[in-house]
Amino acid sequence: IWVVKAFEVDLLKGKLASLIIQPIHPMWRYFSTHIAEQLARLPLVIGIIFIFFIIRPSSFWMPSLKVILLTFLTTWFAFLIGFFLHGIISSLCFWTEKATALERLVGGPFLFLSGLLAPIDAFPPIMQKITYITPFPYMISLPARILSGLERNIVNSIIIEILWITLFYIIFRITWKLGKTKYTAMGA
Repeated sequence: IWVVKAFEVDLLKGKLASLIIQPIHPMWRYFSTHIAEQLARLPLVIGIIFIFFIIRPSSFWMPSLKVILLTFLTTWFAFLIGFFLHGIISSLCFWTEKATALERLVGGPFLFLSGLLAPIDAFPPIMQKITYITPFPYMISLPARILSGLERNIVNSIIIEILWITLFYIIFRITWKLGKTKYTAMGA
Protein backbone atom coordinates (compact mmCIF):
# COMPACT_ATOMS: atom_id res chain seq x y z
CA ILE A 1 0.00 0.00 0.00
CA TRP A 2 1.54 3.27 -1.12
CA VAL A 3 -1.13 5.81 -0.14
CA VAL A 4 1.23 7.77 2.10
CA LYS A 5 3.78 8.37 -0.65
CA ALA A 6 1.19 9.44 -3.25
CA PHE A 7 -0.70 11.59 -0.75
CA GLU A 8 2.48 13.30 0.44
CA VAL A 9 3.51 14.11 -3.14
CA ASP A 10 0.04 15.46 -3.95
CA LEU A 11 0.10 17.58 -0.81
CA LEU A 12 3.57 18.99 -1.44
CA LYS A 13 2.89 19.71 -5.13
CA GLY A 14 -0.42 21.42 -4.37
CA LYS A 15 -2.59 18.83 -6.18
CA LEU A 16 -4.46 17.99 -3.00
CA ALA A 17 -6.17 21.39 -2.90
CA SER A 18 -8.09 20.68 -6.10
CA LEU A 19 -8.93 17.14 -4.95
CA ILE A 20 -10.33 18.31 -1.61
CA ILE A 21 -12.87 20.69 -3.17
CA GLN A 22 -14.29 18.01 -5.47
CA PRO A 23 -17.38 16.08 -4.36
CA ILE A 24 -15.52 12.74 -4.20
CA HIS A 25 -13.33 12.20 -1.14
CA PRO A 26 -9.66 12.16 -2.27
CA MET A 27 -9.01 8.84 -0.56
CA TRP A 28 -11.46 7.14 -2.95
CA ARG A 29 -9.07 8.08 -5.77
CA TYR A 30 -6.16 6.40 -4.00
CA PHE A 31 -8.37 3.43 -3.15
CA SER A 32 -9.50 2.91 -6.76
CA THR A 33 -5.92 3.34 -8.00
CA HIS A 34 -4.79 0.58 -5.63
CA ILE A 35 -7.53 -1.77 -6.84
CA ALA A 36 -6.77 -1.00 -10.51
CA GLU A 37 -3.06 -1.63 -9.94
CA GLN A 38 -3.75 -5.00 -8.32
CA LEU A 39 -6.05 -6.01 -11.19
CA ALA A 40 -3.38 -4.97 -13.69
CA ARG A 41 -0.83 -7.18 -11.89
CA LEU A 42 -3.17 -10.18 -11.74
CA PRO A 43 -2.28 -11.63 -15.18
CA LEU A 44 1.42 -11.45 -14.29
CA VAL A 45 0.84 -13.23 -10.97
CA ILE A 46 -1.25 -15.92 -12.67
CA GLY A 47 1.50 -16.35 -15.25
CA ILE A 48 4.16 -16.76 -12.56
CA ILE A 49 2.03 -19.32 -10.73
CA PHE A 50 1.40 -21.18 -13.98
CA ILE A 51 5.12 -21.29 -14.82
CA PHE A 52 5.96 -22.42 -11.28
CA PHE A 53 3.54 -25.35 -11.49
CA ILE A 54 4.87 -26.31 -14.94
CA ILE A 55 8.41 -26.39 -13.52
CA ARG A 56 7.35 -28.14 -10.27
CA PRO A 57 4.17 -30.11 -11.00
CA SER A 58 4.54 -32.00 -7.73
CA SER A 59 3.83 -28.73 -5.88
CA PHE A 60 0.40 -28.32 -7.47
CA TRP A 61 -2.50 -28.44 -5.10
CA MET A 62 -5.98 -27.01 -5.25
CA PRO A 63 -7.59 -25.72 -2.05
CA SER A 64 -11.31 -26.14 -1.51
CA LEU A 65 -13.73 -23.43 -2.61
CA LYS A 66 -14.38 -22.58 1.07
CA VAL A 67 -10.65 -22.04 1.69
CA ILE A 68 -10.32 -19.92 -1.46
CA LEU A 69 -13.28 -17.73 -0.44
CA LEU A 70 -12.06 -17.36 3.16
CA THR A 71 -8.57 -16.52 1.95
CA PHE A 72 -9.97 -13.92 -0.45
CA LEU A 73 -12.17 -12.42 2.28
CA THR A 74 -9.37 -12.19 4.84
CA THR A 75 -6.98 -10.82 2.21
CA TRP A 76 -9.55 -8.16 1.31
CA PHE A 77 -9.95 -7.28 4.99
CA ALA A 78 -6.16 -7.22 5.35
CA PHE A 79 -6.03 -4.71 2.50
CA LEU A 80 -8.65 -2.54 4.22
CA ILE A 81 -6.72 -2.64 7.52
CA GLY A 82 -3.57 -1.55 5.74
CA PHE A 83 -5.33 1.06 3.63
CA PHE A 84 -6.99 2.75 6.60
CA LEU A 85 -3.79 2.56 8.64
CA HIS A 86 -2.00 4.31 5.79
CA GLY A 87 -4.94 6.70 5.51
CA ILE A 88 -4.33 7.72 9.12
CA ILE A 89 -0.64 8.25 8.43
CA SER A 90 -1.54 10.21 5.27
CA SER A 91 -3.85 12.44 7.28
CA LEU A 92 -0.90 13.31 9.47
CA CYS A 93 0.57 15.02 6.38
CA PHE A 94 -1.68 17.94 7.28
CA TRP A 95 0.54 18.53 10.32
CA THR A 96 3.89 17.32 9.02
CA GLU A 97 5.09 17.24 5.45
CA LYS A 98 7.04 14.02 5.88
CA ALA A 99 4.48 11.35 6.67
CA THR A 100 6.68 8.81 4.89
CA ALA A 101 8.97 8.98 7.92
CA LEU A 102 5.99 8.02 10.09
CA GLU A 103 5.19 5.22 7.66
CA ARG A 104 8.68 3.82 8.21
CA LEU A 105 7.97 3.67 11.94
CA VAL A 106 5.05 1.36 11.19
CA GLY A 107 7.05 -0.60 8.60
CA GLY A 108 9.41 -2.17 11.12
CA PRO A 109 6.74 -3.67 13.36
CA PHE A 110 4.79 -4.73 10.27
CA LEU A 111 7.75 -6.72 8.93
CA PHE A 112 8.30 -8.56 12.19
CA LEU A 113 4.76 -8.94 13.53
CA SER A 114 2.88 -9.76 10.32
CA GLY A 115 4.56 -13.09 9.73
CA LEU A 116 6.30 -11.75 6.63
CA LEU A 117 9.84 -12.43 7.87
CA ALA A 118 9.15 -15.41 10.11
CA PRO A 119 6.06 -17.43 11.03
CA ILE A 120 4.41 -16.13 14.17
CA ASP A 121 4.28 -19.72 15.46
CA ALA A 122 8.10 -19.60 15.66
CA PHE A 123 7.94 -16.75 18.21
CA PRO A 124 8.14 -17.42 21.95
CA PRO A 125 4.64 -17.81 23.48
CA ILE A 126 4.66 -14.38 25.19
CA MET A 127 5.69 -12.72 21.92
CA GLN A 128 2.90 -14.53 20.09
CA LYS A 129 0.35 -13.14 22.55
CA ILE A 130 1.72 -9.62 22.12
CA THR A 131 1.76 -10.00 18.34
CA TYR A 132 -1.93 -10.97 18.17
CA ILE A 133 -2.86 -7.76 20.00
CA THR A 134 -1.58 -5.76 17.00
CA PRO A 135 -3.26 -5.56 13.57
CA PHE A 136 -0.20 -6.90 11.76
CA PRO A 137 -0.71 -10.69 11.94
CA TYR A 138 -4.17 -10.24 10.42
CA MET A 139 -2.62 -8.64 7.33
CA ILE A 140 -0.23 -11.39 6.16
CA SER A 141 -0.23 -14.35 8.52
CA LEU A 142 -3.99 -14.90 8.75
CA PRO A 143 -4.70 -15.29 5.01
CA ALA A 144 -1.57 -17.45 4.64
CA ARG A 145 -2.60 -19.66 7.57
CA ILE A 146 -6.11 -20.09 6.15
CA LEU A 147 -4.75 -20.99 2.72
CA SER A 148 -2.32 -23.50 4.21
CA GLY A 149 -4.98 -25.03 6.50
CA LEU A 150 -3.26 -24.03 9.75
CA GLU A 151 -5.80 -21.48 11.04
CA ARG A 152 -8.30 -22.99 13.50
CA ASN A 153 -9.98 -19.85 14.84
CA ILE A 154 -11.20 -18.36 11.55
CA VAL A 155 -14.42 -16.73 12.79
CA ASN A 156 -12.70 -14.97 15.71
CA SER A 157 -9.88 -13.83 13.43
CA ILE A 158 -12.34 -12.36 10.92
CA ILE A 159 -14.16 -10.56 13.74
CA ILE A 160 -10.84 -9.12 14.92
CA GLU A 161 -10.07 -7.99 11.36
CA ILE A 162 -13.45 -6.23 11.20
CA LEU A 163 -12.74 -4.55 14.54
CA TRP A 164 -9.36 -3.27 13.27
CA ILE A 165 -10.98 -2.01 10.06
CA THR A 166 -13.66 -0.19 12.05
CA LEU A 167 -11.19 1.30 14.53
CA PHE A 168 -8.79 2.50 11.83
CA TYR A 169 -11.66 3.89 9.73
CA ILE A 170 -12.94 5.93 12.69
CA ILE A 171 -9.45 7.21 13.53
CA PHE A 172 -8.88 8.02 9.85
CA ARG A 173 -12.12 10.02 9.63
CA ILE A 174 -11.22 11.98 12.77
CA THR A 175 -7.64 12.73 11.69
CA TRP A 176 -8.83 13.67 8.20
CA LYS A 177 -11.49 16.03 9.52
CA LEU A 178 -9.12 17.70 11.99
CA GLY A 179 -6.31 17.87 9.44
CA LYS A 180 -8.49 19.28 6.68
CA THR A 181 -9.53 22.19 8.89
CA LYS A 182 -5.85 22.94 9.48
CA TYR A 183 -4.91 22.60 5.78
CA THR A 184 -4.37 25.82 3.89
CA ALA A 185 -3.64 25.92 0.20
CA MET A 186 -4.67 27.93 -2.78
CA GLY A 187 -8.24 27.02 -3.64
CA ALA A 188 -8.93 25.00 -0.51
